Amino acid sequence: MLAPDSVGRTFAGADSISISQSEIDAFAAVIGETDTSIAPPTFTIRISLDQFQNILTQPEIGLDWSRLVHGDQKFEIFAQVKAGDSLSCSATIESYRVAAGNEIVSVRSDLHRGSELVVSSWSTLVVRA
Repeated sequence: MLAPDSVGRTFAGADSISISQSEIDAFAAVIGETDTSIAPPTFTIRISLDQFQNILTQPEIGLDWSRLVHGDQKFEIFAQVKAGDSLSCSATIESYRVAAGNEIVSVRSDLHRGSELVVSSWSTLVVRA
């Protein structure tokens, strides 16, 4: 179970995540995108989910990642992501509830390039009963 005092808190992720052209190329190939001069709009979900796992599975948070399914996703994009970017990530647990024994957690992720906010994304994560 998620620790109740986690709701409303913002957690810092890795100090820096470097984006390589090969990562963009591989993601673009999977979704059928041929222009890899910039990262596809949904590319950053791979960063956010990785950071969510690192943050939300800390013992003091208490989320069981092995029972987690991804429920929903939305993005607000402020700037394009490209190879060579170095991004930092934070995650804010915005809400938490239990429904039919399942934990439903809404998390906002903010990716920054230096002080510039590049992408905010919201994920609904479901931890199955």
